[in-house]
Amino acid sequence: MTINNTASVLGGNINSISNNSSAPRRNSFGSTVNNNTEYNKRAPYSQFYSSNSTNPGPVGSGAPANTGNYNLQARSSPPTGKPGVAAHNNNARIVTGAGEKKHRGGYGRGRGNSGSHGKETGRSRLLEEFRNNRYPNLQLKELCNHIVEFSQDQHGSRFIQQKLERATTAEKQLVFNEIINSAYDLMTDVFGNYVIQKFFEFGSSEQKQLLAERVKGHVLPLALQMYGCRVIQKALESIPVEQQTEVVKELDGHVLKCVKDQNGNHVVQKCIECVSPSALQFIINAFKKQVFSLSTHPYGCRVIQRILEHCTPEQTEPILDELHEATEQLVLDQYGNYVIQHVLEHGRLEDKSKIISKLTGKIVELSQHKFASNVIEKCVSHSTKAERALLVEEVCSSHSDSNQNNSGLYTMMKDQFANYVIQKMIDMADSPQRKILIQKIRPFTGVLRKYTYGKHILAKLEKYVGKGNASYDESDDDHERSNSGGAM
Repeated sequence: MTINNTASVLGGNINSISNNSSAPRRNSFGSTVNNNTEYNKRAPYSQFYSSNSTNPGPVGSGAPANTGNYNLQARSSPPTGKPGVAAHNNNARIVTGAGEKKHRGGYGRGRGNSGSHGKETGRSRLLEEFRNNRYPNLQLKELCNHIVEFSQDQHGSRFIQQKLERATTAEKQLVFNEIINSAYDLMTDVFGNYVIQKFFEFGSSEQKQLLAERVKGHVLPLALQMYGCRVIQKALESIPVEQQTEVVKELDGHVLKCVKDQNGNHVVQKCIECVSPSALQFIINAFKKQVFSLSTHPYGCRVIQRILEHCTPEQTEPILDELHEATEQLVLDQYGNYVIQHVLEHGRLEDKSKIISKLTGKIVELSQHKFASNVIEKCVSHSTKAERALLVEEVCSSHSDSNQNNSGLYTMMKDQFANYVIQKMIDMADSPQRKILIQKIRPFTGVLRKYTYGKHILAKLEKYVGKGNASYDESDDDHERSNSGGAM
């Protein structure tokens, strides 16, 4: 199903949903989304929008950040890291990827004859000879007056990062004294930003605070810049609460701009994760009357989920109220469905029940929808026993006419999306519910073999009633029961 088709569905009546999407639902079950292209149909929810994602870089790089490739953390985390830069990882990291050099037009400041000792490349003789492996035992103290140059070079930056992890206090101070006056330029540099991040990770408290002072007054442009956004995120993880609050304040009045930016959205997410909720009320205020549009945005949907995870009940309540008003539209959206799934999986019981109540009566139609079918599976998985019984009953009792072959159950079993909902019902149902399901499915065992997705249902049944045995009795109640042969 294309994004345009999804948009048209959003504007229509939910009951008019047709069997849609020609692409297979889960043919790439564990794959990530391609850069800025339609997300894989049924990429696992946890893959696309993992709340534990540590990807600090822009969407598309390492996940939905530079967000060209959403490892998007869902249907990865919507688009993340695009360019061929090193993976955005909040973990301690050494820059390698040769692909990064293309952002600078070559190694260092220019390309030329490496034997010219830097005359054509713009590199100093020390850096040139280091790059040619003529200083195998080079130490930090030997880089005096060359630290900034090395930091902006692919190989030099990697060298300094490695040394800082094990450097003495004196060596760290030597490096710090040279970079502090060029801190902003390094923060926005393809290689230099990693040296700054290393100081936020391994530097002294005083060094971290001094670097944070260099960030002040520049938070917004850094948050929107491909490399600067990584530095801001690392800083928020490392500096004292008082400085965190000062940094975050600079985003006040620019929240929506950052949320919708491929780099800035990661900074807003990190603010929500690391900073006290009491200092984030301006973010909640900016979202008023914007929850639906942000939930259907590739980056905004991620920020909404972070709010639901980390903010206080008083702050999340107005967000949830707006979500409940638009539940039926959001389940049909390629991004919005992840927000609803998040509430079903991690929300309060009353919020889960509200969502399930809104969707009850439309289970058959929604189960055949590319995105909504994911939500219906979560309804089955996270409903109460009574709610699950109603969902199963709705599917088993739905008939489009007097012809059994046109029943909702039969339609779902052979549908490319809905068959997964039936499988989930079989897995999650208690013994009486499962018995009813199997009895309803038995008349279709012969015809289901003709359909690719119908075969999935038969394979699932074998798990519970035994291979080659279509009957069901009370001894089949145990999920872990060993398979027993039997005549059909």
